[in-house]
Amino acid sequence: MIASAKRKVLDGLNRRYIYGRVPLLHTIIFLIEMAVATRIAAKFNTYYAEKPVLTTMVTNAVLGGVADTVAQLITAVKARSQQRGSEGGDDFISIEIHDLDKEKPPVVGEVGPVRTPLPPFDFERLTRFMAYGFFMAPVQFQWFGFLSRAFPLTKANPTAPAFKRVAFDQFIFAPFGLACFFSFMTIAEGGGKRALTQKFRDVYMPTLKANFVLWPAVQILNFRVVPIQFQIPFVSSIGIAWTAYLSLTNSSEES
Repeated sequence: MIASAKRKVLDGLNRRYIYGRVPLLHTIIFLIEMAVATRIAAKFNTYYAEKPVLTTMVTNAVLGGVADTVAQLITAVKARSQQRGSEGGDDFISIEIHDLDKEKPPVVGEVGPVRTPLPPFDFERLTRFMAYGFFMAPVQFQWFGFLSRAFPLTKANPTAPAFKRVAFDQFIFAPFGLACFFSFMTIAEGGGKRALTQKFRDVYMPTLKANFVLWPAVQILNFRVVPIQFQIPFVSSIGIAWTAYLSLTNSSEES
């Protein structure tokens, strides 16, 4: 009876979303993450005043999850676009609907011609990104605090200390942060010394160069204008696109 009810729900979803072009599961997860992020943003000052480090950790984790979900969504849309081009099919979401119903395989012709399985949502990968954001936040918190103490902004000359912060951040913390990222992801994926060496050889330097293109301008604005309690969330928010890029880079190397 439960299986029958489940099947009816899935059939209803199939009929409703069969012509969709965006993967349903990815979209649902993205909306949930954005709802959580909005809730945190609304109460951020209160949470930060009580528990600044923990608030930063949770915020980083949620925004890291958003970024990876965006990256997985991009991958899924690209895969579906390629499949439509090769097969002429129009339905996208039906694949994930059937992924949810593992007990019964799809009937031929029920949801349209699908020959190549599309990439399912990778919850383990999402967990890795959220965990990295969570555990990296205390390091960022201490680093930003050090920069604010070492190079205080003064009314007379706020620009020079801001540039010094950016220089220290980009030439010291950025290489360290990327090394931590690729090391954490590789180990969390079960890779050993060989996988870690290969990842550093293939993607570390190109990613670091891309970092130098984007982040100096962002950090000048961050250190010059944004209050210190918002600096890490600001970086994480702007970094959604950057983290999505890292996710795509890391996953492409993994595959």
